[in-house]
Amino acid sequence: MDGHWVPPTFPWYKVNIDTAVFSQLSMISVGVIIRDHIGSVIAALSKCLPLPMDPLEAKAKAMDEATIFAWDLRVRDVIFESDSTLVCHAMENPTDALLVLVLCHRVLQVMGKFRTIDSFFKKNEDSNSENSTLLGSNVEASTSNERPSKSPRIDLEKHPSRLSVVEVELEEIHLKFSPLCSNEVDVRILKRDPGERIEMCNYPANIRDEVRRAYLKAKPYQIRLSNYPFSREKHSRRFQASWFTQFSSWLEYSPTKNAAYCLQCYLFTMERSRRPGCDAFTFTGFRNWKKVNNGKNCAFLNHVGEDPCSPHNNAVKYCDDLLNESVHIDKVMNVQSSEQILNNQLQVKTSIDTVWWLTFQGCPFRGHDETLQSKNRGNFLEMIRILTSYNDKVAQVILENAPKSAKYTSPTIQKEILHVIASKVWSNIREDIGDSKFCIIVDESRDESKREQLALVLRFVDNDGFIQEHFFDLSHVKDTIALTLKNEIYAILSRHCLDIQNIHGQGYDGASNMCGEWKGLQALVLNDCPYAYYVHCFAHRLQLALVAASREVIPIHEFFLNLNFIITIVGSSCKRNDELRAAQVAKIARMLAIDELETGTGANQIGTLKRAGDSRWGSHFNSICSPIRMFGPTCLVLENIKEDGSTYLQRGDANVAHKMINSFEFIFSLHLMKEIMGITDVLCQALQQKSQDISNAQNLVSATKALIQNLRVDGWDNFLENVIVFSKVFEIDIPNLSAQYVEGRSRKKRDHVIVEHHYHFDIFNATIDVQLQELDNRFGEQPIELLTLCSALEPKNAYKSFNVDDICCLVEKYYPLDFFECDRTVSEFVIYGRIMLKVSRDKKSQVYPLIDRLIRLVLTLPVSTATGERAFSVMKIVKTRLRNKMEDEFLSDNLVVYIEKEIVENFTTNSILDDFRSLKERRLQF
Repeated sequence: MDGHWVPPTFPWYKVNIDTAVFSQLSMISVGVIIRDHIGSVIAALSKCLPLPMDPLEAKAKAMDEATIFAWDLRVRDVIFESDSTLVCHAMENPTDALLVLVLCHRVLQVMGKFRTIDSFFKKNEDSNSENSTLLGSNVEASTSNERPSKSPRIDLEKHPSRLSVVEVELEEIHLKFSPLCSNEVDVRILKRDPGERIEMCNYPANIRDEVRRAYLKAKPYQIRLSNYPFSREKHSRRFQASWFTQFSSWLEYSPTKNAAYCLQCYLFTMERSRRPGCDAFTFTGFRNWKKVNNGKNCAFLNHVGEDPCSPHNNAVKYCDDLLNESVHIDKVMNVQSSEQILNNQLQVKTSIDTVWWLTFQGCPFRGHDETLQSKNRGNFLEMIRILTSYNDKVAQVILENAPKSAKYTSPTIQKEILHVIASKVWSNIREDIGDSKFCIIVDESRDESKREQLALVLRFVDNDGFIQEHFFDLSHVKDTIALTLKNEIYAILSRHCLDIQNIHGQGYDGASNMCGEWKGLQALVLNDCPYAYYVHCFAHRLQLALVAASREVIPIHEFFLNLNFIITIVGSSCKRNDELRAAQVAKIARMLAIDELETGTGANQIGTLKRAGDSRWGSHFNSICSPIRMFGPTCLVLENIKEDGSTYLQRGDANVAHKMINSFEFIFSLHLMKEIMGITDVLCQALQQKSQDISNAQNLVSATKALIQNLRVDGWDNFLENVIVFSKVFEIDIPNLSAQYVEGRSRKKRDHVIVEHHYHFDIFNATIDVQLQELDNRFGEQPIELLTLCSALEPKNAYKSFNVDDICCLVEKYYPLDFFECDRTVSEFVIYGRIMLKVSRDKKSQVYPLIDRLIRLVLTLPVSTATGERAFSVMKIVKTRLRNKMEDEFLSDNLVVYIEKEIVENFTTNSILDDFRSLKERRLQF
C-alpha cells in the first residue's frame, strides 16, 4: 500500500491515529488528527497517558480517545486509519485483559452513534503488523484512496452483544459560526424526512427547544407520492395519502423507510422504550398498514388514545405549550400589561415594515458605522429614525427608548424577519402547487463574490387553470457538474415537501452539463422522473439562431464587425459620449421645432450606441436600432474626431469609421438586419412571458418564419425604397443599380450581374435564407414529436389541428402512468373539439377530468428560462460590490421576497408578527 496520505472523498473526514511510547518518562503519547477532503486539518489531539500499558491496551486507548474526540467535534462521516490491527482483533476475539474489554466496549458504543464508518486501519510501510482489516466479516478492506461502494456495518449476527449502528444524518444540520465550537443550530436546514432525523436526545439540551420549534413551524412531513411502495408481507399493502387528511396534525411519512411517524411524539420522546412496539411512531417507524383500516382498532387511533393523558396527547400539549410563550415560566413571572404588549407589537411592526420596504427596493440594511455618534447609521436605522419623526407613538418605543436588551433592531433580528417573510412565500407557492405536477427551470451564474449560484424556478398550473412561474430558491453549489446540480435541486425540493416524482418537465439552456444526453442534468433527472421531459429554452435557441445567422453571410459578418468598430470609436471616452448626447439634444430640439416629432412621456430619450452581445437576448436588435436613430449625431461626432483628434491614430480610425457608416452597403445591411431582427424580436419578447405555453410557442415560431418568408418573397421593393430614401436624407452616395456589378478592389466584373441583382440575391435573399435555415435547425430538435402531439390540443382555427389519434398517442406514449388503463379511451377525447373553449369558463374540468388533466400536463412543459435569468438580474441589484459578503441564506431570502412581490403584498404585518413570535422565545411579549 502506498505510504502517502490520501485525502477522503467529500463529505467524509479521515481520522488518523497513532501512539508512541516514552520509556524514560514512563508514559505513552496518543496522537489524533482529523482532516477533510481537501487535506485541511480540522482538529488535532495530543495526549500523554501513564504506563504501564501493553501494546494492545495502548492501541485500544488510542482508538477510544479518537472516537470520543471525533464525536465531541460533531464529525460523523469518518474513516479511521491506523497502522495496527491489534485493536481490531481484540474487538473480534476479546482477550482476558480487563482494560481492553472495557475500552473496546466503549469504542463500539461511541461508534454506534456515528452515521457511517468507512475503514479503521491502514498498514504502515515500516510496520510488521498484519494487513489492515475491518470490523465484521461483511466489511471489505479498502485502500485509503478508494471509498467502498457501501457503508460498512458491524455484523450483528456474529456480534449480537454489540450496539447496532444508528444512522445519523448530522451533516444536514448546519452549525453557525464554527461547527467545532458552537452549539447553535441553523434551524433552516434540518432533516425533514422522519426516517433520517436525529433522535432528540442527541441534540444538546440548550438547543432542543429551538429544534422542536423549527419542526413544528415546518409542520408534519406529509409528502404525497404518485405510488407508495408495497410492504413486504404475504398480502402486500401500502401507505395511503388519504390518511394525511384524517390525521393531518401529526402523521408523517418517510419515503426512505416506507414508514409512518408521529411528529409530536418524536419531539418529546427522549429515550427508547423497552416495551416492543412502543417506539413504532418515534424511532423505528410504523409499517403494519393492515392495522390502519381496522375500525375501532385502527393503529393510528390507538396511538392517539382515548385518554387525555395518553403519551401522544401529552406530547401534543407539550408542543402547544412550547409555541404558546404566554404560559412559559419566564413570561408568567414577568407579566406585562396589555398596553405594554401593544407597545411591544408596535416596536416589532416598525422593524417588520422597514425590512419589508428595504427588501422591496433592493437596498442594503446595515451601515458601516451604526453607533449613536455616526452621521449615517445605515438604511435600516435611518429609516426607523425617519418613521419616528412622523409618529410620536413609534418614537416612544423604538431605538433609544426601547429596552437595551430588546430593541429588535439588530442585524440578527433583521435577518430573522426577512426569513419569516421568505418562508411565507415558500409556503404559499407550496400550497398553490399542492399535489399538481410541476416543471423545474434551472440556471446557474456567478455572483459578485465569484460563487456559483443555482436558481430554481417552478412552473405549474394552478387550480384556476392559469400557468404560474415562481422563483423558488437560490442555492450555492461548489461546482456545476450535473450530479452536483441534481443533488442540490432534490435537496431544495425535499426541504419543502415536494415530491420529485411530480416533476413533469425540465427547462435549461444549451450548456453541455445541462442538456447532455447521457450524463447531463436532464438525463439524470429523467432517470429518476420518467416524465420530466427536457425542453431547450426557446429564447436561447432563438438567440443562437440570430448569432449564427449573423456570421454565415460574409457581407453581414463584415457589417457587424464594422458596426462594433464604429461603436468603439464613438463611445470610447466620456468626451465623445458627451458630444454624442449634445448632438442628439440639438437634433431633437430642431425636429420638435418643425413638428416632425411628437412629445410624450418616455419619448425622445437621449441614449448611446449599444453593443450587441452573443448571450444577451435582444441585444442585436437594439444594437442595430440605435445607429439608425442616432445616425446624424454619430456622423457628426466622427467628423469632429477626424478633424480634432489628439493623435493621428484617433484621426485615422475616425476617418475609416466615417467612410464605413456613409457607405451604401453599410446602410443596406443596417436596414436589412433591422427588418429581420424586428420580426424575431417580437418572438423573443413573447417567448419570455411567464404565461407562455409550449404549443403557442411553436405557433409563434412558425408565424415568425412565415413573416420572414413573406419579406423574402414580397418585401424587396418596399425595402429598397426605404433604403434609398434614408440614403438621400443623409446624402449618402447611391450606386447605379442598373450598372454592371464590380466585385472588390480587383475590379473583377461578373457577367450578366447588375448591382441591384447583387444586393437582392447575394445579400437580401441569402441573409433571409440563412436565417430561416437556422430557425429550422434550432427549433426542429427533440422533443419535436411531443410538441407535434401537443398541437392536437390547440383550439386555434376551429380545432383544425384536432386529432383523436394524436391525443391518444400523447397519453399512451408520454403520460401513461398519469392515466389509468380504463381512462385511455377515445370516448371523452372525441368530444374535445366541442367543449374545449368552455372548459374554463363553464367549469367543464369537473365534467371532463381527463381533458383537464392532459391539458395541465402539456401546459406544465417549459418554454424559456427567462424567469431564472431575471433572478440573476435581481441578484446583481441585491448583491453588489459593496455587499459582496452576503451569506447565501440571506441572499436567497432577499431574492425570494424581491422577485415574488405580488405574493408578499398579500401578507399582513400581523401574520408576519405571529410567525416571528413563534420562531423562538422572545424577551418581550407581543
